[in-house]
Amino acid sequence: MENLPRLLEKYIESQKFPGIEWIIKLNEKKYSGCIGYLNLENKKKLNEHCSYRIWSMTKPIISIVILQLIEEKKIKFEDPIKLYLPCFDNLKVLNENAKSIKDTTNVKNDPTIKDLLLHTAGFSYNFLGDIVAEEYHNIGLFYSDHTSLEEEIDALSNIPLLYEPGTRWVYSVSIDVLARIIEVVEKNSLEFQLKKRIFEPLEMINTSFSINLNERSLMNSYHYDNLSKKLVKPDVNPRYISNYGYPTNGKNFARGGIGLYSTANDYLLFTEMLQTGLSQKGEKIISAEMLKNATQNQIPKTFLPFQIKNFDINILDENVFEPYGWGYGFRVNLQKTNFNNKGEFGWGGAANTYFLVDPKYKLSAVLMTQVFQGDPNLHKDFYNYIYSQL
Repeated sequence: MENLPRLLEKYIESQKFPGIEWIIKLNEKKYSGCIGYLNLENKKKLNEHCSYRIWSMTKPIISIVILQLIEEKKIKFEDPIKLYLPCFDNLKVLNENAKSIKDTTNVKNDPTIKDLLLHTAGFSYNFLGDIVAEEYHNIGLFYSDHTSLEEEIDALSNIPLLYEPGTRWVYSVSIDVLARIIEVVEKNSLEFQLKKRIFEPLEMINTSFSINLNERSLMNSYHYDNLSKKLVKPDVNPRYISNYGYPTNGKNFARGGIGLYSTANDYLLFTEMLQTGLSQKGEKIISAEMLKNATQNQIPKTFLPFQIKNFDINILDENVFEPYGWGYGFRVNLQKTNFNNKGEFGWGGAANTYFLVDPKYKLSAVLMTQVFQGDPNLHKDFYNYIYSQL
């Protein structure tokens, strides 16, 4: 793995990324490193104790807690969400080919816990190109730094679904709904549950919804401007995901789809657990059987290949999810590539954080940086290089 820094250095030199950190664990051997800067403003060097906003890499953690609750028989896959969140009792759904957010009908099938895990529940995301997404943006859904999760989910419940649950796959705010269900079922804060169930047993001591900037270094966030070929401040478009509230020290701040701060080392501990279901000390986090189901494709082949694209993109140059299906919180590789890595799984975050797990090779890898609309070749080079070394 010693040539990896040289491979990634071009992304720093071309000013596409401020800094990059990585940890790869293969058969109990760890390879780690970092290059570049914590921020471009004063060129402070990146170190291996840096924290990052992990954005959607929050989602797999929430998904695992939901699967724990299912194993504890506190909730069921087939439970309708209105069982726990009565605000979703009178859900509407857009009529087919609707041009207005008011063109709705009553939902035929209530979305379930399973639908939420699979992104088949009917919800959308502010940055997508449909009229439900536009409505999320219009009401400022999740843009606040100080609203509670309960307030945001209550606001969400007043907006119709984009499609009838179970009939499509659309990347969505559904994991935020799951996060609120965790709070309701356990009668406690999301932060408390994550600490108790995931962070403390895995010794993820630097993962939380807040960060003390007097004690921790946090990488600055940037947006890569394709026209000027420069890194700029991320506030380039009010509908981009970078507009979501993400405070450093929001007292009651909690989300399910985004919101956690973490380090490369902390997140590696989570990915290692995803190989066995056990903590480093052998404590059961999730059963092997549930973990196996979570990391297999669970959506109909007719929903594949799935894709995610911003409202301002008509056609993707390349769909990076072409080989993948979707499990209970993870992309899952369905194709036997040259690397013979069918079954590899993982996810990433909006600012180009990324992880992969391949139990067959006893492989876990985490890549950290903070760039929206970053060059997708970074992940490809990282992924291909790792597998070329096996």
